[in-house]
Amino acid sequence: MSGDQVEAAVASCTATLRAAVDRDWAAVNAAGLEWSCRTTAFHIAEDFLAYASRLAGRAQDRLPLALTLPEGTDNAGLLQVIEATGALLAAAVRTAPPGVRAFHPSPFGGADREGSAAMGVAEALLHTHDIARGLGLAHEPPADLAESVLTWLFPHVQPGPEPWPTLLWATGRGELPGRAPVTDWTWYNNLVLPAGRVTLTGIRPAAARDLALGGDGGFDWLDGGPYEGTREACTFLVKAYEAGVHRPEFGVFALVRPEDGRAVGGIGFHGAPDEERRVEIGYDLVAGARGHGYATEALRALTEWALARDDVDTVIATVERDNLPSQRVVSRAGFTRATVEEERTAQDEYDMDAGLLLYLRR
Repeated sequence: MSGDQVEAAVASCTATLRAAVDRDWAAVNAAGLEWSCRTTAFHIAEDFLAYASRLAGRAQDRLPLALTLPEGTDNAGLLQVIEATGALLAAAVRTAPPGVRAFHPSPFGGADREGSAAMGVAEALLHTHDIARGLGLAHEPPADLAESVLTWLFPHVQPGPEPWPTLLWATGRGELPGRAPVTDWTWYNNLVLPAGRVTLTGIRPAAARDLALGGDGGFDWLDGGPYEGTREACTFLVKAYEAGVHRPEFGVFALVRPEDGRAVGGIGFHGAPDEERRVEIGYDLVAGARGHGYATEALRALTEWALARDDVDTVIATVERDNLPSQRVVSRAGFTRATVEEERTAQDEYDMDAGLLLYLRR
């Protein structure tokens, strides 16, 4: 997800709307909205500018910045404003360093450059659809743009037969056979958590798919790539996404050092909390990052975050019996060794791996 996708979305938007540039956009409401088609088109430009300025300015709150149109600006002029603000967003995305995050309220409080691009593409695709329906125009954007929005912003939505109808359904704008109508929705930028000397950066389905296939997932890895456990965890993440059961806050995170931007390991959950409000956690580090305490800091931070939630009471870690360094990591993070009976119950009733079972409770 980059500035290229933003430019493609802008081109799709303006090509559709230019066909009705001589119509009175202010006299017709966009489909499904209380805004006129003109107000909705202006809203696209406002969002482009907001995402671009926040990202460029590294803003951690809303900026005191507003876009206005001179009196008498016609529809053709408004399309020029959409093109200009879209170009600003594309440029901001291209020039922002990896890991930079800017304010966005929903739901995790920030968006990186890829998330900012994805939000801009989503605004362009979806609101062009709203305007086009209001004006009676045909509009179907490139399928790859819709798929990119789904994999970057809708990790909780099971992919459908076609990406564009799926995106419309996921945002309450259409129907999909076999799925209930959507009446309330949100998108998800990835969760990022500070963890001492590393930052836990949530891995999105698109990046997880690349990692599972042997790529770098967009990260600059120490030692040339993640340890095999991270790739395996990403494989399970992709399967959960494709099954429609992935919850991004209980996914996989890369351990990134802010000092140099290098990813040094992975950590994450084996799934969402079970009926007893338990989650299992796992982690690994590339060989060159071991022995420096990164895993302990990451495990402690992610466990504290989980236990602060209402839906988690217990965090479990299973460690191989001969893996003494990992046992020391979980012990330093505050985990307690389970009894032999507790281990047997976990293996028999909950299908957990054989090994040392440790837990940390609220």
